[in-house]
Amino acid sequence: MAEQSKTAKSAQENKSGNMISLLAPVVCVLAGYIIWRFILGAGSNFAVGGENGGFWPEREAPKTALSKMYLGGIIVPILIGTLLTMITFVVERFMTIQKASGTGSNADFVRKVQFHLANKNIDAAVAECDKQKGSVGNVMKAGLHRYKEMVNNNTLSTEQKIMAIQKEVEEATSLELPMLEKNLVFLSTIASIATLMGLLGTVLGMIRSFSALGEDSGGGAAASKLSVGISEALYNTALGIGTSAFAIVFYNIFTTKIDGITYGIDESGFTLTQSFASLYK
Repeated sequence: MAEQSKTAKSAQENKSGNMISLLAPVVCVLAGYIIWRFILGAGSNFAVGGENGGFWPEREAPKTALSKMYLGGIIVPILIGTLLTMITFVVERFMTIQKASGTGSNADFVRKVQFHLANKNIDAAVAECDKQKGSVGNVMKAGLHRYKEMVNNNTLSTEQKIMAIQKEVEEATSLELPMLEKNLVFLSTIASIATLMGLLGTVLGMIRSFSALGEDSGGGAAASKLSVGISEALYNTALGIGTSAFAIVFYNIFTTKIDGITYGIDESGFTLTQSFASLYK
């Protein structure tokens, strides 16, 4: 019953977490449009252009550097939304992985548990897991409960007891690892597509600029408008490359931290099975 309750609770948490993960990018893109349209594209930021307008009102002669970003085109709000999505999942992953890391060093924690097990003090080892408060501690605690059961079990062979402990550790690990790796796919995807989206926005902006140049035969004035148009279009590239760079950096930071936690989990399972095999032959 306890296992079924744990599995049901985990399934409910995963379902709730998946809904949040799906809604977050949509909300961030909408927020990106609002920032682009009503803050960067406010009429007061331009010498030419009224306060009101439709979905994409015409604006000219920006008064500030940031308001020039509005003229980069309709890809800009998507890129802003992508940046906000990246920030959202960076904060979410940081909080989750920080909590999963627990308190103190995993190596010190495992050594303390080994010491208590060597003295056959299982309750003290469980108390260390409660202090650790991380994924390694959770897996170790689940294994220790089964460890304690196997110590008092007189029907199974030593190999069967070790297999039971190992199975419990594997089941606990299967509940912890998905939580650690969840939502990293958003960061890896953003790292891949943000630059491409930025280039797309730049290409579209340059198409508009050259089209305007073809319609204008004003000589130097036309060349000046072209250079301004290209400058505005390059905001897309800058925003896309910047977002992609930050996504790559944080993705690598998080995967490194997860690898460290995973190693601690593997070490905890090895510690339990080896301790039982040596002390309860």
